[in-house]
Amino acid sequence: MIFVTVGTTDFDALVAAADHLAAGTDESVVIQIGHGEVEPQHAQWLRFAPSLEPYYEQAAVVVTHGGLGTVTEVLRRGLRVVGVSNPDRFDRHQDQILQVLEQAGHLVWCRDLAELPAAIQQARQAQFIPYQPPASHIHQVIDRFLRDLA
Repeated sequence: MIFVTVGTTDFDALVAAADHLAAGTDESVVIQIGHGEVEPQHAQWLRFAPSLEPYYEQAAVVVTHGGLGTVTEVLRRGLRVVGVSNPDRFDRHQDQILQVLEQAGHLVWCRDLAELPAAIQQARQAQFIPYQPPASHIHQVIDRFLRDLA
């Protein structure tokens, strides 16, 4: 199964591309469409779910928007990931996120939705490097801030 997620926003171009993909494959495609307006005609779909865990467990490949929360959630599970940046995000930060993660060998970055089928095939064959979240030191920063404040 191919699972496509747009997170809590909308990304109608990705939903439409995934629906088009679903029309041409025998493989099951499930699309989480968020607040989008496009409702798939060739794939199963949902807006939101209490948890995406059941979909992740069944997915051979996860296609996701480039939001950091969703991307790292999927990578931590060790799944095959195709990341697609949403050009409607005002500062194009998703490009930076996906570029860094692709260069580190964690996922395939699909830069053009016309290339989505090829990106999925590439993800199926890739030898990904397991993702390890960077160490967090925010607690130390907060502690220093609070001590300086006192």
